[in-house]
Amino acid sequence: MTEELLVNHAAHETRVALVQQGAIQELHIERASTRGLVGNICLGRVSRVLPGMQSAFIDIGLERAAFLHVADLWQSRSSGNGHTLPIEKLLFEGQPLLVQVIKDPLGTKGARLSTQISIAGRLLVYLPQDPHIGVSQRIGDEAGRAELRARLQKLMPADEKGGFIIRTSAEDAQDSELAADIDYLRKRWQQILDGSRQRPAPSTLYQELELAQRVLRDIASERTGAILVDSREAFEALSEFARTYMPSMAGRLRRYTGERPLFELHSVEEEIARALSRRVGLKSGGYLIFDQTEAMTTIDVNTGGYIGGRNFDDTIFRTNLEAAHAIARQLRVRNLGGIIIIDFIDMNGAEHREQVLQELRKALARDRTKSTVNGFTSLGLVEMTRKRTRESLAHVLLERCPTCEGKGQIKTARTVCYEILREIEREAGQFDPKEFRIIASQNVVDLFLEEESQPLATLGDAIGKRIALQVETMYGQEQYDIVLM
Repeated sequence: MTEELLVNHAAHETRVALVQQGAIQELHIERASTRGLVGNICLGRVSRVLPGMQSAFIDIGLERAAFLHVADLWQSRSSGNGHTLPIEKLLFEGQPLLVQVIKDPLGTKGARLSTQISIAGRLLVYLPQDPHIGVSQRIGDEAGRAELRARLQKLMPADEKGGFIIRTSAEDAQDSELAADIDYLRKRWQQILDGSRQRPAPSTLYQELELAQRVLRDIASERTGAILVDSREAFEALSEFARTYMPSMAGRLRRYTGERPLFELHSVEEEIARALSRRVGLKSGGYLIFDQTEAMTTIDVNTGGYIGGRNFDDTIFRTNLEAAHAIARQLRVRNLGGIIIIDFIDMNGAEHREQVLQELRKALARDRTKSTVNGFTSLGLVEMTRKRTRESLAHVLLERCPTCEGKGQIKTARTVCYEILREIEREAGQFDPKEFRIIASQNVVDLFLEEESQPLATLGDAIGKRIALQVETMYGQEQYDIVLM
């Protein structure tokens, strides 16, 4: 299946879309002001050790301290008896520590760290502390895996104390390309070590590549027919990167100079709008409902107007099959991770349930991000997890509504009117102004002037004060002020 990569670049933001057969399969966004941290290597300082949690907080120069668990401490595995050493025997407050970010800060949580360093190249991932040679699981042929290991071992310098993971892109690489990647990665590691000796903590010693370069390195493959770039600056930078590290991709880069914006031409803007919507329609007439919380994401499948098929059971089954593919794609486009609960439409037959599960697993197999499907629960829900290493699309592009504060609902104008009446009654018992002035939204003031005029007049008579109304067009329906004149 051929694919295209679309790169929309501006000084403030880079967006990349992966398109297969005209449909968006993945969407990546990176903003200069909020660039991701995963892969960065820092010289941090231990700010606090928590023996009870077997963890520590590390200052790496961010607003919030980053989190390091003992399981992510490389030194903890070197006890010699197979047991993990307690963190209080390995770290102390004020200690400088070389760490790598493995998860970006999410919500109220700080970044997650590891002291096992890895540096990604085009063909290899370098593990400077671990004398181990691994092979990507996507290279399934065992004979091919063994041959790659043997080739790499011959190319490694005699003084090499670290190890490598062979990436999928190395499967057809020449020895000269592998040797060049080894040399590049070793030089980068030496630069990091030099920086850790010369610079104070906290300091960032190594930053992961920018989004467009990462996509070229990690996503572009032999299936990639073309890489369209709409910025001259980005095109030149990517061309230079490709010539140096990915010569096979250099010829696939194309500068897009059309009049219509690249993302508009390929309907990416429409896809982004759909990916931010709570409801996603299915071709059959059914639809999905996505609800994302900090702890998990729930997905509800509905038949909608779909009444096709020979009977109702067949309608349900076909809707669920279509939903399985749509859900897998939406997880990629929205970059949803963590715990995911799917409420497929109830199916009576165990055979139908198993087929839907198989279809879901098949659709998820195309995902570059690891996921696990646990099957149907006793309540008929499908539990699954998807690895989360960066913010979801919604967290990048949206913010909490200042009116409803994330509830998805607001108080009715009548509810707000009654709150105001109660508050005026309370304040009348404490203060003695000449007038109470209600400043509120148009809807609330209109209700006071019409249906709720009698309660307002009754309260004014009861407290013996004039109550005036004033519209503030900038106020949401729940916002109001009571001014004592």
